[in-house]
Amino acid sequence: MRLSRTLPLLIAALPLTCAAVDVAPAQASAVVTPAAAPAAGTVITEPDDSYTPIYDFINAATSTLDMTMYELVDTTAENDLVAAAGRGVDVRVVLDQNREQSNNTDAYNKLKAGGVHVVWADPDYAATHQKTITIDGKESLIMTANLTSRYYSTGREFGYVDDDPADVSAIEKTFDADYANTTITPGDGDDLVWSPTDSQNQLLTLINNAKTSLDIENEEMAYDPVTNALIAAAKRGVAVYVTMTNSYDDYADEFDQLTAAGVHVRTYSEDASLYIHAKVIVADQGTTSAQAFIGSENFSNASLNENRELGFITTDSAVITPVINTVISDYEGGTTWS
Repeated sequence: MRLSRTLPLLIAALPLTCAAVDVAPAQASAVVTPAAAPAAGTVITEPDDSYTPIYDFINAATSTLDMTMYELVDTTAENDLVAAAGRGVDVRVVLDQNREQSNNTDAYNKLKAGGVHVVWADPDYAATHQKTITIDGKESLIMTANLTSRYYSTGREFGYVDDDPADVSAIEKTFDADYANTTITPGDGDDLVWSPTDSQNQLLTLINNAKTSLDIENEEMAYDPVTNALIAAAKRGVAVYVTMTNSYDDYADEFDQLTAAGVHVRTYSEDASLYIHAKVIVADQGTTSAQAFIGSENFSNASLNENRELGFITTDSAVITPVINTVISDYEGGTTWS
């Protein structure tokens, strides 16, 4: 086991009892003073940090708020969006319809009735799986998490507040096109990873270029090019660690292939108190060439090549350090696959 896995975690874990508290409908029309948004560069770790920073981000909008969300079933977030529209913020929301229309319909109707400009996502995508909120054209919260409160207390998730002007501009231009259901090839700004355009190439490049280590969390292991790249990394001497929820042995064959090649795989049971929903790759942690990917992309053909998805790759140690500490802790809490 690597020495770095014995270092104390830099983030103190908070109790895993942070499910959102629903706000009564009567409160939706209350005057809301804009909140202080999480600072740019902030990493939000769930369920440790609770979803208050995300609500604060929504409530900090003063002029515009653009949200793309795969699944929205959160009374607090819905009320906050309606309240933002009520105080004069131009709120636009894109919700998935190809896979989650039934779950999103109540939120769609509530937002539309509350003055939010809400549309169904482009049906040409297999799904719109992106989870992003941009406020005032200046900051984008890029998340692995859906806003679905029933999962908040158990789901491992990450979010990041990006204020890089090139990133935010690219996110907003893509949002405008997706909101209007028009075709666009998204720009990558300085850090972005988009599906269905370039995520497969960027993520495989990140894995293939790793020199010392790869730490992986994902909900799916259903794409041979990724599985094969992880196997090849282990065979060339990279220490590869994979942490996932084992959902009914869906990926047993892939786990067997990985472990046979020397990949270290640990899993959580479907009913464990922690569910690995995050989509993270940390390459070469603890070195000067360390990089991390965080985003909505799962390891599947649909996610990488057919869905609308968004993530980012960074070399910023202020992002990598809290993420890798959490990922290491999750790995150590899992059960070795055999």
